[in-house]
Amino acid sequence: MDLPHHGHRATKPRARTGPPAGDPMLFDDTSSGGPPMPSQGYYNSGYNMSGPPGGGGGGAGAGVNNLFADPMANAAMMYGSSIANQGKDIVNKEIGRFVSMNKLKHFFAVDTKYVIKKLMLLMFPYTHQDWEVRYHRDTPLPPRHDVNAPDLYIPSMAFITYILLAGMALGIQKRFSPEVLGLCASTALVWMVIEVLAMLLSLYLLTVHSDLSTFDLIAYSGYKYVGMIFTVLCGLLFGSDGYFVALAWSSCALMFFIVRSLKMKILSSLSSDSMGAGASAKPRFRLYITMATAVFQPIIIYWLTSHLVR
Repeated sequence: MDLPHHGHRATKPRARTGPPAGDPMLFDDTSSGGPPMPSQGYYNSGYNMSGPPGGGGGGAGAGVNNLFADPMANAAMMYGSSIANQGKDIVNKEIGRFVSMNKLKHFFAVDTKYVIKKLMLLMFPYTHQDWEVRYHRDTPLPPRHDVNAPDLYIPSMAFITYILLAGMALGIQKRFSPEVLGLCASTALVWMVIEVLAMLLSLYLLTVHSDLSTFDLIAYSGYKYVGMIFTVLCGLLFGSDGYFVALAWSSCALMFFIVRSLKMKILSSLSSDSMGAGASAKPRFRLYITMATAVFQPIIIYWLTSHLVR
């Protein structure tokens, strides 16, 4: 009785011959050739990783196509996409609890023309006449339509540029290390947070009602990085003399800009609840807040840039 083979070759069939006249072979002789391979049509479904029956160079592409055509693979991809979308919705929902994304987009609605005008206003604010923020149906215009509107694009880009410039300055002086650069970035962020919190606390304790939001305060606090970049560049190019001249110019320009900008937000926002006892002191308190915010800017600029120029 002939034993069945475990597989058959994918070649043209050969004529069957009877066993030799001697003893019957109990096992196939596999010493002279490789193991028998399954035919092309052995698997009728599932993963056909051997390529198309006709052969050719598209075996890998056919294997990928078969993989994506498999129902289980498609189900896994759809499930992964649904999980990713659910995670995105959860993250956006949690962020939306604390930050209004539409309001945040408003502060980044800038264009090249606005950025150039704003940078010129920050460095040369003395000739600017109209400082009033324009509104449309009780909503402030986006920055690209009003140069007086605060934005977050220039502060964020200026902060990144300041960190890169600090790394270059430390590298020129052979004092660069990742720890020092990280300390420089964290110190700048901490000072900004302290400044914004102090401003919010002052407005709250003195019951000063204005249309200043937290994003507005972050924007006005972040404009100092433009003057810091100018100061460090002058210090690197012209030494300590150039550094102090640039420090004086950028500090005076920033103080003038802060006073004129916050004057439209704080000093002119006279609310009805300021009537009564202590009403005459409210304008004085508003003036103190505005002047303290302006005077605080040169101190931070010097503190964050003096160690970069030697």
